[in-house]
Amino acid sequence: MRQTLFRIWMERPWALWTSFPDQTPRVGVCWVVLFLAAVFVIVHLIRGQKAALMDRTNWLSWGAALILLSGQPVLGIFPETLPVFGYGTMVLIGFVSALWFSCVRAKSVGFDPDIILDAAFWVLGLGIVGGRLAFLIQYGHFVFANAQGPFDLLFRAVNLSEGGLVQIGGLVGGTLGFLLFCYRRNLNFLEFADIMTPAIFIGIGFGRIGCLLNGCCYGDPCNLPWGIQFPADSVTFGELASRGFVDPDAAMTYLMHPTQIYSSINGFVLALVTGVYYWYRKHTGDVFALGAILYAITRTQLEFLRADELGQLGTGLTISQIYSIGILAFGVIVLLTGPMRSKPQQTPAVPTT
Repeated sequence: MRQTLFRIWMERPWALWTSFPDQTPRVGVCWVVLFLAAVFVIVHLIRGQKAALMDRTNWLSWGAALILLSGQPVLGIFPETLPVFGYGTMVLIGFVSALWFSCVRAKSVGFDPDIILDAAFWVLGLGIVGGRLAFLIQYGHFVFANAQGPFDLLFRAVNLSEGGLVQIGGLVGGTLGFLLFCYRRNLNFLEFADIMTPAIFIGIGFGRIGCLLNGCCYGDPCNLPWGIQFPADSVTFGELASRGFVDPDAAMTYLMHPTQIYSSINGFVLALVTGVYYWYRKHTGDVFALGAILYAITRTQLEFLRADELGQLGTGLTISQIYSIGILAFGVIVLLTGPMRSKPQQTPAVPTT
């Protein structure tokens, strides 16, 4: 695991990649800005938006940022370093990859990709809210322990600096956000949900790699050759030691199921299955329904291999398994009502290129 991938060096803005014994590597902030500028150029070249590259305002903005950050050692505006977290980085990569796929798929079937870009902010915003609410429902007694006054309660409720999002809650929140967006824009929710379903699983695939880097969502003891261990300074080790499962003086945890990798592979496989199935669906909503059903089933099974969650509401089921029951039921209803809801879907032929 690696909670912090590297640190952006603000006090030495032009320092190259620098490694330190027993410390996180650092790189100067100006090199990060140049990297982002290169990404900006490549993206606009791929999209054929040469006008943006000819706009002097854009280049003046990049140049001003470099000049300002180069003077950071004198100005002292920012702290010495800023961390780049592994979990957040993988979530960002997943979001961008999912957004790119959705735009490409929308364009390939005759829809305006800008609709997907507009919807993304609703999905992301309410997805974060849903993920946070699910976390507070499950772990609120820890989050709000010893809180002092209403402002402290509010700060703890929204403080994401140490994590605190439940993925399945984020999926529910993101779906509701997309539903609201479609309602406001008078769009067919299920039509666009079919387009975006594979993208959801792409995001899950990358997000679960972030869970591995963060050390959360860990598995039960494992005697298989691919079992993994976490070091003594990890979140996983600390949680297991506090629960009495690991000797606090040990160097590593016992071998555990890499449930984060299982979940990541599951996400990418479901992305492939639903992405291909789109071209063979019979009714609008079939892809979304299939994704909901397969995810609920596989997530329920994966929960049996995880050790970080206990049974909830006296059922012996984790909160994610309880969510999955609802998701499964919803997916089955959407699938069965397809023939009654619409005429057979005329999906464009499978592209040959």
